[in-house]
Amino acid sequence: MSDMTLPESGSKRKLLDVAEQLFAEKGFGAVSIRDITGLAKCNVAAVNYHFGGREKLMGLVMQRHMTPVTEERLVRLDSLERKWAGKVVPLEEIIDALVRPLVSQVKKSGLSEQLFYRLMGRIFAQQGDGLPAVIEAQLQKTNDRYIRLFAKSLPTLATEDLVWRVHFITGGMIRLLTHHDLPQRLTNGAAGTPTMEATLGRFIRFAAAGLREGIEAADPLKKGPQAMFDF
Repeated sequence: MSDMTLPESGSKRKLLDVAEQLFAEKGFGAVSIRDITGLAKCNVAAVNYHFGGREKLMGLVMQRHMTPVTEERLVRLDSLERKWAGKVVPLEEIIDALVRPLVSQVKKSGLSEQLFYRLMGRIFAQQGDGLPAVIEAQLQKTNDRYIRLFAKSLPTLATEDLVWRVHFITGGMIRLLTHHDLPQRLTNGAAGTPTMEATLGRFIRFAAAGLREGIEAADPLKKGPQAMFDF
């Protein structure tokens, strides 16, 4: 995050913290400048003065939390490639490297677990719908490397199938982050009260099974997938 400076205190920091809370709770499209300045008890012109407008404030919130996640994903990917040099990387380990930063970064975020997960889910859901250019660039680099590693681990899976399977996994991840408590409410407690760590374990097993589904029947003559996909 060396390319951005965050205010340590004062009204600018208060506006940023309040904006994060509201964006996490309500979603980016549902929060107005007046909502932010009202909760922060600041003048309505303060967002324009400190950030240059609502969109730039929203972009800073996204970048503040997305950049560390992206950086950790790449570090974990580097580690995997060194560990399995010349060998096929297990799908579970690739998926773990993809989603694990969402748990490890929560402690560094300054937000509660619930707010952090919801905020990250909403950021991922914004893909293709106005993400800041710096985040789009980060995702492009990360996506390229992860999809190529998936392709090496699934050499007989057609490109089209890989794209759709990763798309379904991405949707599941967004749902998990933004509605982590929903299964407990909808099932009168039958879903239990698992920790996020336990839930991630379930998600990784589910995602790996989805990627492998029917793989034995895949045509071995098909070219391995090299598709790009945002997640």
